[in-house]
Amino acid sequence: MYAIIESGNKQFKVQEGDVINVELLKVDAGDNVVIDKVILVGKDGAVSVGAPYLSGATVDTSVVEHGRGKKVIVYRYKRKTGYHKKNGHRQPFTKLKIEKINA
Repeated sequence: MYAIIESGNKQFKVQEGDVINVELLKVDAGDNVVIDKVILVGKDGAVSVGAPYLSGATVDTSVVEHGRGKKVIVYRYKRKTGYHKKNGHRQPFTKLKIEKINA
């Protein structure tokens, strides 16, 4: 059984037991989160598709940890003027473990 869920305006294909990184959620580590934005559920060869979301379908997850991604270098440069600026950015994320898909 698999599902396609939406979190942080991104879509993820998940199965039970998967661990995914989503945009930072305002919950504590160890808490349970229920995601109700389920777009598609596939079970035993049958596929259910929502318009845009499936009603009554949820995905139970638990928060493993919060963290920050690898550093991305942002470099701005304008030729012939001597202008250059270097910045770094680390995107915060929440690591979720998929416990159960309820369809």
